Amino acid sequence: MNKKVTEIRSHIPASKVHSFAWDSKTTESTLDKLGIGYEKSALKEMQSFYGMDAAVTGITTPTVTTPIQFLQHWLPNVVEVVTAAKEIDAIAGRTMAGNWYDEEIVMQVLERTGQAVPYGDHTNIPLSSWNLNYETRDIVRFEEGIQVGVLEEMRAGAMNISSQTRKREAAAESLAIELNNIGFFGYNEGNNKTYGFLNDPNLPAYTTVATNGAGTPSTQWKDKTYAQIVNDLRTAFAALRVQSGNLFKPERDAAKLVIPVACMEYLNVENDFGKSVYDFLKQNYPNVTIESAVQLDGANGGANVFYLFAESINGNPVLNQYVQDVFHLVGAEKRAKVFVEDYSNASAGILVSQPVGIVRYSGI
Repeated sequence: MNKKVTEIRSHIPASKVHSFAWDSKTTESTLDKLGIGYEKSALKEMQSFYGMDAAVTGITTPTVTTPIQFLQHWLPNVVEVVTAAKEIDAIAGRTMAGNWYDEEIVMQVLERTGQAVPYGDHTNIPLSSWNLNYETRDIVRFEEGIQVGVLEEMRAGAMNISSQTRKREAAAESLAIELNNIGFFGYNEGNNKTYGFLNDPNLPAYTTVATNGAGTPSTQWKDKTYAQIVNDLRTAFAALRVQSGNLFKPERDAAKLVIPVACMEYLNVENDFGKSVYDFLKQNYPNVTIESAVQLDGANGGANVFYLFAESINGNPVLNQYVQDVFHLVGAEKRAKVFVEDYSNASAGILVSQPVGIVRYSGI
């Protein structure tokens, strides 16, 4: 049987996802590796569109007084409405695998079986074997389009704004938000299997952190001292080392600590000698990278959570975000007075392939 192996077009580590820049060397091949795709028929149609950057001009009647437009100072920048930071790429990186039209991704899970026993000349020979399973994730696609009219673009041009450019940016932002949502929460449309960083079925159960031992016990970092917060983190590193069977060694291996935004400032809690929790981490666990995400705020039934996971176990990534296309041009249509473009993306969400390499704590 011929087995189709999904091509990994590229893997962008979490630390480099946002560092790419466009230049004259960008080609169709490099766009594909970054998850920028298009249908060639749609691109050909777009090339026939005409530029709509003309400005509307007119003739005004002079007045004796100075018109207000000559007494205005226009600021050079445009204030744009912002959305919450999209952090899943910084946490999980981005692996470009498969195609926009695929239905699912499949990972083979191979387990070796057998156990050696004391030797005997007349005993049966114990046999080793293997067991193969398949872990699948369904691909989901979202779409967002734009429609721009001739008059609309001309009037926008009079304000030194390109309506079509701004709308494409809005479409790209909308699609990026959905990729981020899928990365954290997956997507449920009935029987599909598309999971995220917070609900992948391979994730271990949450462990509640210790209380502060006060008269009114609390597990929350806002009620804890430097020593108590450090103990929570040290406990997590110890648990990850034990759980992985010492395949993860924090003094040697890279790891990622993901903390809710609501708790990040408690890393600045200091002891009597002016040493902060953050200083403790940098000194004792120099290979750990700290990230934060609002999605971890109240993630476990209203309780704040933190994740600690190794970047890899025995050379295999602990988790990956599998994306097929970040921004895919589906089609473009030129009409008499408007043109329409449709864009899409595709993602299979997060797949935790090495559950022994991650621990989750709740209640902070």
